Amino acid sequence: MTVLEDRIAMAESDDTSWLDEMFELLEKLPVPEGFKVEIVEGAIHMSPQRDVHWDTIRKIIWALEDRFGRRAMLFSDVRIDFPGQRNGFAPDVAKLRDDAQKDSTGHWRYQDVEFVAEVISKDTAQNDYGPKKTAYALAEVPVYVIADPYVGKCRLFTHPKDGDYMSDTSIIYGGDVDMTATPLDLTLKTDEFPRD
Repeated sequence: MTVLEDRIAMAESDDTSWLDEMFELLEKLPVPEGFKVEIVEGAIHMSPQRDVHWDTIRKIIWALEDRFGRRAMLFSDVRIDFPGQRNGFAPDVAKLRDDAQKDSTGHWRYQDVEFVAEVISKDTAQNDYGPKKTAYALAEVPVYVIADPYVGKCRLFTHPKDGDYMSDTSIIYGGDVDMTATPLDLTLKTDEFPRD
């Protein structure tokens, strides 16, 4: 290992320890039911989960289950640590490779994430389009979808490279999010996505 690789490994280890401590503290706090908690670039973010939000998540999960089966490695609001400093995200929907396994600390590895979907809440939009999109691209998540019930539009990001996505496609609700040219080989219909 080079000195640089050693320092990166140490920084990631420190971030994981710090994130573990913060999430442990958060579990002891009276976080209101129905609120999602994440740590984005070291800052704690809480946002309420509304019925429109959950209904959209369900429709995305159903589409993934229709394509990959009920045994697919699908998660909602489960912590996964992503690249960048102190990023402990709980994606609205994450699909992991079928052979994904937890690391030695008991966490799911970002390297196994094949797909992420985030549903915009008023409080999360700047994170979903900003530091979280960058972290997903750095992690080389092949497919990232943002569903925005406020404007009735999805954004499909593919081809991660150097901390950004080379392809960015907007789809108005009612259209299909065509992911057939991605590792998912899936078309996500949005005609029943709720608006807020």
